[in-house]
Amino acid sequence: MTPWLTVVGIGEDGFSGLGKQARRALLAAGQIFGSPRQLALLPRCVSAAQVNWPSPFSLAPVLAQRGQPVCVLASGDPMFYGVGASLARQLPADELRVLSMPSSCALAAARLGWPLQEVNVLSLVARPLAALNAELYSGVRLLLLSNDGDTPAAVAARLCERGFGQSRLHVFEHLGGSDERCLHGYAQDWPHARVAALNLIAVDCLAGPDATPLSPLAGLSDSAFRHDGQLTKRDVRAITLARLAPQPGALLWDVGAGCGSIGIEWMRAHRSCRALAIEADDGRQAFIEFNRDALGVPGLQLVRGRAPEALHGLERPDAVFIGGGVTRDGVLDTCWAALRPGGRLVANAVTLQSELALAHFRQQHGGELTRIHIAQAQPLGSFDTWRQALPITLLEAVKPLDA
Repeated sequence: MTPWLTVVGIGEDGFSGLGKQARRALLAAGQIFGSPRQLALLPRCVSAAQVNWPSPFSLAPVLAQRGQPVCVLASGDPMFYGVGASLARQLPADELRVLSMPSSCALAAARLGWPLQEVNVLSLVARPLAALNAELYSGVRLLLLSNDGDTPAAVAARLCERGFGQSRLHVFEHLGGSDERCLHGYAQDWPHARVAALNLIAVDCLAGPDATPLSPLAGLSDSAFRHDGQLTKRDVRAITLARLAPQPGALLWDVGAGCGSIGIEWMRAHRSCRALAIEADDGRQAFIEFNRDALGVPGLQLVRGRAPEALHGLERPDAVFIGGGVTRDGVLDTCWAALRPGGRLVANAVTLQSELALAHFRQQHGGELTRIHIAQAQPLGSFDTWRQALPITLLEAVKPLDA
């Protein structure tokens, strides 16, 4: 049975660059959805009704035509940051046919001679530029999907801010079409304030002497965060993240988030990791908002409020970290009840009272208690000695699958 919906990837060369299947689908369609730019690429022989995407964007007009011959136009590969991927989440595979063209990233890699599997791709389309901060490492090659004609200049400015002003940029306009053009230059003296709206940015990252690239591994320096002293310190944070064991796509509740260090490092573990930072203090909420952008995870969501009241109605987490408030009535129980089966709860305690709360929780639900002692060498007169930090008691509990 032929699917009722066909998603056609179309390039800058328009209808003439399409294969036979794509042409036949467009000629047989009753309606064709696309952007004004894409619809303008169709010749007069395509007689179907042409429908612009609504603003704000919605798939509802397409889904309302279910069962009728419909085509959707997409740029290049519809399954690569495209509308095809969105439709595939809404429809079974036997109702959808996707006819792809080379993506803009594939074309850019071919032009530059960059092996595509060795390049990191990041979409900046309707996404905060702060996401770029997590991708900057010397020697890395980036392909950035631009939001508009101002994006390349904004990227160049951001590279300079982060100490990557020596990075070389290649900006491709209208890839694959007769108007294709490539602009070259360095971030520190990028001369083009604005380029064509349809563009892709390639970056050869090179760190300058003032750059401070951040390791993708857990345990960033405490100085990487803006804070008032209320943060899980570096070594304990690395241990805590290891116990939380981030998985792609998993959601973390960072309860009593402080400056947001645990939630931020959880999200840096994988692009698809998600986190909610629950924090009641106004000053620390400001730290979280600053740190999440500075460290490249603008998608971290801040929940303003105090646990357990602020936890009600939130999406169920795959993991929970409680950095403060374990002695508050209902915090541990509410977190444990909300946690998905198979999820992990990790809580840290410094005081005798909070340690007792963790021990009591362990008696009820099981888990593992670990005492962490960290000492640092510090001056003592003309010599050095070990200065012991306050010991940390860490609880790790995994919720049974049948709970």
